[in-house]
Amino acid sequence: MTNTTYPYQFQPAKVRSEFVRMFPISLFVVAFGAAFGLAAVQKGLGPLESLLMSTLVFAGASQFAAIDMWGAEVSVIPVMIVVFAINSRHLLMGASLYPMLKDVSPGKRYGLLLFLTDANWAVSAQEYQGGRRNLEVILGGGLVLWLAWIVGTWLGVYFGGFLQNPKSLGMDMVLGCFLLSMALGGKKNPRVLVAWTLAAFASLAAWKWLPANTHVVAGALAGGVVGFFWLEKKPDDAGAGEKAA
Repeated sequence: MTNTTYPYQFQPAKVRSEFVRMFPISLFVVAFGAAFGLAAVQKGLGPLESLLMSTLVFAGASQFAAIDMWGAEVSVIPVMIVVFAINSRHLLMGASLYPMLKDVSPGKRYGLLLFLTDANWAVSAQEYQGGRRNLEVILGGGLVLWLAWIVGTWLGVYFGGFLQNPKSLGMDMVLGCFLLSMALGGKKNPRVLVAWTLAAFASLAAWKWLPANTHVVAGALAGGVVGFFWLEKKPDDAGAGEKAA
């Protein structure tokens, strides 16, 4: 029986630098954590329950969806289905990270994915397209966003009356603009442009005509389908084609 070796080692200094790098985004996460804390208390959750939910679940939009459905008249099964549907994009996000994670030990690999968010995934994926593997941004960036979400929830639970509507300050646009900047700064070729375009149209259509939060799943699936069927040509493949010609 052979022992599998996992050579990748995380660099603590780099984890700290990525923590600092993602800190500005985390300030807006605090605001939405506060909105969640306020909503949770208004729905009847206690302070400890609200904080434990944000600490253990750490799922943003799906936590809001679960709170919206919270009540004696709704069983736990529909809540689980909605939460799974909203977070199903993580199936595609996790799969896209496999080339970066394959030489990381299983314990570290799955522990790392607990801190995966849209923001640090976008940064990591963009840098990988440029030939640089950066798993520290998932850990360091994820940690600062997780802590921000918990702190925001605490603020919302105890001081939520001061922030009734984060959308009135335009804070709901921050993460979307950040992800858009990642997309525009990434690799540009017909395959990527088609994937982003179809994802955008699918998401907008779902937002207009389908139930709440399904636009997240629709956009992720549309872009994922393009990536699955339209495979990217590797340099070796292109070279082989030229030689054959």
